[in-house]
Amino acid sequence: MADKKIKIRQIGSPIRRPKDQRKILTGLGLGKMHREVELVDTPEVRGMIRKLPHMVEVID
Repeated sequence: MADKKIKIRQIGSPIRRPKDQRKILTGLGLGKMHREVELVDTPEVRGMIRKLPHMVEVID
């Protein structure tokens, strides 16, 4: 079964951000600027992306 994937790029720095936002970034597999990661498209991942609209973007 092929799970749908979603590609995410970090566009904001975690410097001077609340600790919970930094933890969400590491949970997504990000941490440094302009890094990209491909994850399985689940409601949990979508929720994490919704928490950080100023720091991550979804790439088509």
